[in-house]
Amino acid sequence: FLELLPTATLLDVRSPAEYEHAHVPGAINLPLFTNDQRAEVGTAYKQESREKAIKIGLDYFGPNMRDMVEKVEIMQGNTAKKILIYCWRGGMRSGGVAWLLDLYGFDVYQLESGYKNYRNSVLTMFETTFDFKIIGGYTGSAKTYLLHALEKTNLQIIDLEGLASHKGSALGGIGQPAQPSQEMFENLLMAVIIKLDTSKLIILEDESQRIGNLNIPKTIWEQMLNSQVIFLDIPFEERLNFLEKEYGNLPYQALADAILRITKRLGGLETKNALAYLEANQPKECFRILLGYYDRWYKKGIDAKANVITIPTSTGNIATNTRLIQEKI
Repeated sequence: FLELLPTATLLDVRSPAEYEHAHVPGAINLPLFTNDQRAEVGTAYKQESREKAIKIGLDYFGPNMRDMVEKVEIMQGNTAKKILIYCWRGGMRSGGVAWLLDLYGFDVYQLESGYKNYRNSVLTMFETTFDFKIIGGYTGSAKTYLLHALEKTNLQIIDLEGLASHKGSALGGIGQPAQPSQEMFENLLMAVIIKLDTSKLIILEDESQRIGNLNIPKTIWEQMLNSQVIFLDIPFEERLNFLEKEYGNLPYQALADAILRITKRLGGLETKNALAYLEANQPKECFRILLGYYDRWYKKGIDAKANVITIPTSTGNIATNTRLIQEKI
């Protein structure tokens, strides 16, 4: 089923609420029932009988058959792509829609045991033993940019922050799309991993286990902790300049709110000073305070790791630092 994904049309026939919570990446929602209809059918199944639930379901399915076929025709256009279809357990919902589309003449494949089966595959994939190397560096080292620069040299990468829609720090959610659910984050990670050769080296950025509101899956995180870190030691002022460019034009209130959220860790005086600089339109001096805090925090983490290669560099230049990292990989 997963091997067919890149060249097929993938349909999720679960309710909109189920789909919005999490789905197979790339799937299009073609719900058999609305949220309310699904609840009604489910209640009838539990409280009355399977037969009663089916009859209620048919009341909703019957009038929508033509509309569903025509929607799939539009999706397909002039192509003859295979259609992949799933519901929660691979039962009546996906079976009914698969029957309809097959009857009409589409080439349809139904996922056995449904989305539940897919989720089991996701969790199993995370048990794989990976060959990770971690790109480390104090805040402002442009690690994500370095990660993608390394990808252009044909190295395999996983951009966890990109998948999480968050840059990791207290300011990391500003200007980003809403974070996915934890389940969807894991599905997105699975979609990246299945495209990689897991027998070969994979590069990641050094992260906390928590990225915004999301957690890196435990088995992945534990492997990251035990992997070699290539630590790029960039001067404070270079990193401060990077942060000013990266965050200096963000909305005042969003920055202030983010700083207030870390008051307990930053300390009352430092928080007051940082906000004062922000109010005075001196974001660089504000970030100087924040960077000092993050450096102290990051140093504790890197000092606790056993396998660290440190690369001193005098510049924050991406191309230069990418070459320095390549020499150590």
